[in-house]
Amino acid sequence: MPLDVIALIPAKPGSEDVVRDALRTLVAATRQEEGCVAYDLHESQAAPGTFVTVEVWRDQAALDGHMTTPHIAAAFAAVGDHVADAPAIHALTPVPVD
Repeated sequence: MPLDVIALIPAKPGSEDVVRDALRTLVAATRQEEGCVAYDLHESQAAPGTFVTVEVWRDQAALDGHMTTPHIAAAFAAVGDHVADAPAIHALTPVPVD
């Protein structure tokens, strides 16, 4: 069963361009991963400077593998002190609706 994930990455004021550029690079590399079904980057309209990845992974193992890739390590290193807080990563469980 595919795994839906969102991640919230808040940039420090004045660091939005650095974070945006690092995340764009991350998206391009991540989309090449075998277990990546979809990986899109957005910026919040309600909270500019807060970036949101909307992801679909083949399964938990694919997400776990992603978290150990060189490009995820490079992205974390690139954003470094430019983020206001650690990324909040949320794996999602569908809620049935009748």
